[in-house]
Amino acid sequence: MQRSQRDTFLDVVRAGAILAVISQHWLMPVLSYSGGRLATGNALATPGWAAITWLSQVMPLVFFAGGAANYISLHRAPSSRDWLAGRIGRLLLPVLPLAAVWLVAPSLLRDLGAPEQPVEVAGAIAGQLLWFLAVYLLTVLATPLMAAAHRRWGLAVPAVLGGLAVLVDVARFDGFGLVGYLNAVFVWLAVHQLGFHYVDRGLGALNRKSALTLSAAGFGVTALLVAFGPYPMSMIGMPGAPVSNMSPPTVVLPSLAVGQIGLILAIRPQLRALAARPAAGAALRWIGARFMSVYLWHMPALVVVAGVSVLAFGYATPEPGSPEWFAAAPLWFAAAATVLFGLLRVFGRFETRRLPMTVPAPMPRLVTAALLGSIGLLGLAARGFTTPLGGNVLDGPIPWATLVFTGLLLASRRSLVVVRD
Repeated sequence: MQRSQRDTFLDVVRAGAILAVISQHWLMPVLSYSGGRLATGNALATPGWAAITWLSQVMPLVFFAGGAANYISLHRAPSSRDWLAGRIGRLLLPVLPLAAVWLVAPSLLRDLGAPEQPVEVAGAIAGQLLWFLAVYLLTVLATPLMAAAHRRWGLAVPAVLGGLAVLVDVARFDGFGLVGYLNAVFVWLAVHQLGFHYVDRGLGALNRKSALTLSAAGFGVTALLVAFGPYPMSMIGMPGAPVSNMSPPTVVLPSLAVGQIGLILAIRPQLRALAARPAAGAALRWIGARFMSVYLWHMPALVVVAGVSVLAFGYATPEPGSPEWFAAAPLWFAAAATVLFGLLRVFGRFETRRLPMTVPAPMPRLVTAALLGSIGLLGLAARGFTTPLGGNVLDGPIPWATLVFTGLLLASRRSLVVVRD
């Protein structure tokens, strides 16, 4: 593939991945409300359903496609400074309306009579998925250096990162639990790096048989790690589980990524044919222009639907897997989709607008901007958007949102360039 050409396969992968993320997040909650408390569960905790997460946990595909897109767009940009300034702006700007809404939403919900515990749950849900944006921002910051490493050492780079992830897991399961969070860098950088190899015709040159062999190897290693290692079957965190493969990420995820990447490469001609259809192409362009906004607002859409149906009308999720659950799922999904489209009409413009091009900020300022933005996003993901009643304002989301805003300001004060894929 020429770097000057747009790869519609990547467009399909990214759009399909975000739709899979939304579907999983909207359909897995098991909710009920009684006595002022919202009870939450996970449908994927149903016995036998954990295997679904081997395909529904598509964050590896998001980082893979993101790595490929970043590698392509970096080579198109006038300089690394121009590219990084544009990327930071495009990633952080859509967060501002989300933060603005949720800094006032908890107080408004309390004033409307919502009990405290559901308000805290809503604030946590609205912020928890910002972990992805925080980590992805770090991978974007590292992309120029990782691209240079790729050109010099090739597949040795993800191999070394994978080896470091193994060492981190050994230390984590040997009693040093906090060290496991280093894998938020090693694991996702390794998967992101595989996107470079797709662009440079390594993975991108595989035929169907080779791709299926790669997929079988990736899923096979994953199965061995689950069967004989300390890793759970589920590729997402489960309520009450002592170990999660996602938080922090484990070395199972790179092998899962290889399995998923091989699988989608095997059907690449069919995916490109799908993208060539006018309706599908228009949908891909629409989603691609709003990718971060769709990700950021799909959980607030769920909060709205749950608040109305569960708290206001006493709806309780049927037992997962029952006929009632399968009957209700399409209606639940449709309601959340309707709310999401409404939110995107209002807030999607923060991502789709084109900003004026000026001279990019110096690289040290851009690095500082990315680090501050990532720290602020991690704080919001960990603490949520709700300040507990009677709590200090500094214990709530405001300090973390301030870091995000400061990061955007540093990156955009002299550079408002938005680099499009």
